Amino acid sequence: MLISHENAGTGLGDAHFAVLPDHADALAAARCFLHPGTRTLAHPSGRPWLVGRWGDDEIVTARSRRAAIAVVGCCPVTPSELERHAHRLRDLAELDTLARSLTGSFHLVATLDGRTRIQGTASGLRLVFHATVDGVRVAATSADVLASALGADPDEEAVALRLLWPVPHPLSEKPMWRAVTAVPPESALVVAPDGRTARESRWWTPPEPTRSLAAGAPDAGAALAEAVNARTRQGGTVSCDLSGGLDSTSVCFLADRSPARVVASTWPGRDPADTDLHWARKAAGFLADVEHVVWDADASPLVYDELLDIDDLIDEPSIGVMDRSRVLHHLPALAERGSRVHLTGIGGDHVAWCSEAYYHRMLRTRPLLALRQLRGFRALFTWPLADTARVLAENRSYGTWLADAGRRMRDPRPANVVGALSWGSPPRLYDWVTPEAVRTVRRTVLEAAETAVPLHRDRGLHADLEQIRSCTRIIRQWDRMAARAGLPMAHPFFDDRVIEAFLVVDPAERVTPWAYKPLLTAAMRGTVPDACLSRANKAQAAMDASNGLREHRGDLLALWEDSRLARLGLVDAANLRSLALRPSAPGLREGILYTTIACEVWLRGLARAGDEKAGTSPGTPPATSPWTPPGT
Repeated sequence: MLISHENAGTGLGDAHFAVLPDHADALAAARCFLHPGTRTLAHPSGRPWLVGRWGDDEIVTARSRRAAIAVVGCCPVTPSELERHAHRLRDLAELDTLARSLTGSFHLVATLDGRTRIQGTASGLRLVFHATVDGVRVAATSADVLASALGADPDEEAVALRLLWPVPHPLSEKPMWRAVTAVPPESALVVAPDGRTARESRWWTPPEPTRSLAAGAPDAGAALAEAVNARTRQGGTVSCDLSGGLDSTSVCFLADRSPARVVASTWPGRDPADTDLHWARKAAGFLADVEHVVWDADASPLVYDELLDIDDLIDEPSIGVMDRSRVLHHLPALAERGSRVHLTGIGGDHVAWCSEAYYHRMLRTRPLLALRQLRGFRALFTWPLADTARVLAENRSYGTWLADAGRRMRDPRPANVVGALSWGSPPRLYDWVTPEAVRTVRRTVLEAAETAVPLHRDRGLHADLEQIRSCTRIIRQWDRMAARAGLPMAHPFFDDRVIEAFLVVDPAERVTPWAYKPLLTAAMRGTVPDACLSRANKAQAAMDASNGLREHRGDLLALWEDSRLARLGLVDAANLRSLALRPSAPGLREGILYTTIACEVWLRGLARAGDEKAGTSPGTPPATSPWTPPGT
């Protein structure tokens, strides 16, 4: 097996499980997932249905003679409500309506007359994968769980693809193992009674952005309030980020209205120009019942901290490893203060704001409004006139855009306006990626471009959905790390109902050069004091990143001294070592090393897990390694 989950460190908030079909042949497959500490739920037939790990507070179940339903994650639905649905269930397609009505973030699993269905969230925060294990189709919430059951090796082509910066849709959703298939976030997986036949059924479609800000703001505020309430309604103590930004401040004020005791956590940046602490203290002044904890900025980890020591079990490379130490650093101290869950404002940038790419189509449908707004954006972001005009004039399909990007992956990065108004930022491979890897990635991208379709016909909504999914793929890994550290995290902005309530508002009012997050400001009016809603910017943490690059250049150098990527022939380690010795190189300020570091750290994690499984010391080749890259 690649990764051992038998003794994996887990905690509340780290529910993960496999879903087995209601078939006699599934009994053999179930043994692959039965480890010490795992739990099992049964089909109405008595055969194994769910096998994995979850806390009692993370699951609600109901069953009838023919059906059973399980909601795993955060959802305020009651057992009696779910039982009514189970007794009325006549077709698994009826779960589409149920899934679109529930608040929170969860996996929804059901079985009816031998058929099985599982789905995650439209945000992508909770995903579904499937594979054939011992002859039957098994679904799981993590790709690595299935890979372990299969004893599968990572796909070197998939690893090479993850070196792209950024990785475009749909390639970003490709699992790291050939034998494992990902279910799109908007779809559910339905397995037939034979246990072998499976199909995808779309259950979610993004709303058309047709409502005015005035009409949509109350619903957006209500959806966010319900999302926060889903985490705080049980009382106890919860903690919240309070950076001083609009997103975390909104979550903190909503949590303060709940039965829970709130601990607000502020982590100031090191940049003297950073105004987060000023705004956080201003907000805390209105929160008389909230304990406000301000951490020492100089004692907090920098970007790139502890990269050599990461041993979390994650199912794909994630650029989130760059900030892992920063994200987890304060969680144990908050747990000591009694917090049972930590709420963040992550997702506000992706939901309350939106892509300027909407103006590409808007220029053709509402030209006078679009031209006025675009002039403002040009001044705000210093977009070059020629590049702005060129990207607004072109009208390539998504497949054509992706194919063109695949042919130009070595070109210099274009002006920022190209990524802002086109289908996305054109992906790039940098000098340290070997020519062989470039050829592999180019072939894969061009093949994908032949059938690729955007997430929405409007490139603005496509960009919004892609950015949401890109962020949630990072967050789902952080959530697992946080649960292991002892305090689960929650991100109300990424609940599906919240996303829908914000996306339905006209983008011309959501993203404008004349106001900062106007929809969130309107939605929170009356909940957050006007003095706190007046902030019109956010900190960038650029100093934390640049300082981290300099202070941890020794760790970066060590990464490339014995590089797994280099052993696979995907990167030039000498080139990367040279960069590690020049941490102030201008190009590195844009984070272009992130995907390469993410892949290297992930491969090292696989090797470390293999060493531990074989009972050898880290770095020592085990007698029967689960996966040994060429050259070891």
